[in-house]
Amino acid sequence: MSKKALIYLWTGHGYGKSTSAFGTALRAIGQGKRVICIEFMKGRTYTGEYKFSKKHKNFEMYLFGRPGWVNLKKPSKADKKRAKHGLEFARNIYKKKKPFLLILDEINLACKIGLLKTKDVIDFLDEITTPTRVYITGREAPASLKKRADYVNIIINTKKKKVPASKGIEY
Repeated sequence: MSKKALIYLWTGHGYGKSTSAFGTALRAIGQGKRVICIEFMKGRTYTGEYKFSKKHKNFEMYLFGRPGWVNLKKPSKADKKRAKHGLEFARNIYKKKKPFLLILDEINLACKIGLLKTKDVIDFLDEITTPTRVYITGREAPASLKKRADYVNIIINTKKKKVPASKGIEY
């Protein structure tokens, strides 16, 4: 009988949640492992990680967001539909491809603002078995996701200089 997959949760208002996931992805790809990333709330194809996915067969990235920003206080029906489609897609691709690492980027915040039901996400996480590992990222992770995770990392800013985002660092 397979064991449940290990869940690594990254949350907080500091920088580096997605970056940590992509750093782990780079390690896994370097070891010849398959990585699949599902991005919730993000639909930007100009990011370095998205461009990387188009060049490396062991790294697949799927976007289930808009090019712009989701209204965090009042998400649209279209945003909710994209997120639900992303979760169902994640479930199907996991069953089909059984990646070594599955990244569910920004899923914490998607739950927090009501794009997804946290219970549905936890039900999906409970379906995933070893050897797959799962990284879930995003600010304001609900308590029940933190409880379900095997590792919880809270990223905080202790200093923040106001500078524009730079290509190759923030995206």
